[in-house]
Amino acid sequence: MSKAHPGFKAVQAKIQREGYSKRAAGAILANASRHASASAKRKNPRLKRVGDTDYQGGMVHITRAMAKKASRMMK
Repeated sequence: MSKAHPGFKAVQAKIQREGYSKRAAGAILANASRHASASAKRKNPRLKRVGDTDYQGGMVHITRAMAKKASRMMK
């Protein structure tokens, strides 16, 4: 794995350390991945694999601030 991206599990753990549950951190990261720019997807093609997921236990509400913070962490 390149040094450019630490990996999704590492970024999820980083978000989780800020006080979010594991599930919420995953949802924040998935939202940021879905809304990644075209240039980010060229640099990391795995971002294209993240699709929409329905949570059976109810949706986790993600604010724009949380998604923005996650996208900054992914860089």
